[in-house]
Amino acid sequence: MQYAKFVKPAFDDFVLPSKKYTDVIIPRGGDNHVAIDLIVQHIRTKLGQHDLCKIYPNVYVIQSTFQIRGMHTLIRDKEISKHDFVFYSDRLIRLVVEHGLGHLPFTEKQIVTPTGSVYTGVDFCKKLCGVSIIRSGESMENALRACCKGIKIGKILIHRDGDNGKQLIYEKLPKDILERHVLLLDPVLATGNSANQAIELLIQKGVPESHIIFLNLISAPEGIHCVCKRFPSLKIVTSEIDHSLNEEYRVIPGLGEFGDRYFGTDD
Repeated sequence: MQYAKFVKPAFDDFVLPSKKYTDVIIPRGGDNHVAIDLIVQHIRTKLGQHDLCKIYPNVYVIQSTFQIRGMHTLIRDKEISKHDFVFYSDRLIRLVVEHGLGHLPFTEKQIVTPTGSVYTGVDFCKKLCGVSIIRSGESMENALRACCKGIKIGKILIHRDGDNGKQLIYEKLPKDILERHVLLLDPVLATGNSANQAIELLIQKGVPESHIIFLNLISAPEGIHCVCKRFPSLKIVTSEIDHSLNEEYRVIPGLGEFGDRYFGTDD
């Protein structure tokens, strides 16, 4: 009743005509400092996004801080010790996993606190599993287990023969994976070919494309294009997008062979 009597007539008389001449309408104009600050913050966030995040809305780069930048500096340094490489990689992986979990669906839930107060929060997604692309992806499993107690983790092994030759060698996935949201784990997204084959396998198993979140530490633009053009409903969460691939299909500036450095087989 109030909407039809006051709100809609005011909108039709004052707001709707103004929309012909402006993109943003702020009630009370320059005196509405809260609304102006929110709009400015939103614009700054959008301007600060990587260009690929503007092209592909399902690509998410965790917000860079001096801590994150510092950890990237350490793990990219070819002189770092194996112990420090693993330690700082694990810290970054944990951040990526936590960010990825934030994109899962949730339900509202009310609980009672020890003070007797009612707190309205959210309930975590229960139907969830991880899938690591062997072998580098296995480095991300501990962080996922630390965040999600008792989570099921499947594995996919894809043999690389050059850049284009990919052969599925092994897969072991939860039997009910089609009912679950899947966190696909691989620390480096380079060409995207191995990732595409892993994603295609998950879809063949019945997992909806929109239920897959691909987590990695660094991504090459070529890999993002390759994956997102083929699977536009899938989400990618990464901590940094690098410059490009070189002629050997290595990520530049990159961090070398992640699996060898992490598991100590690069000697």
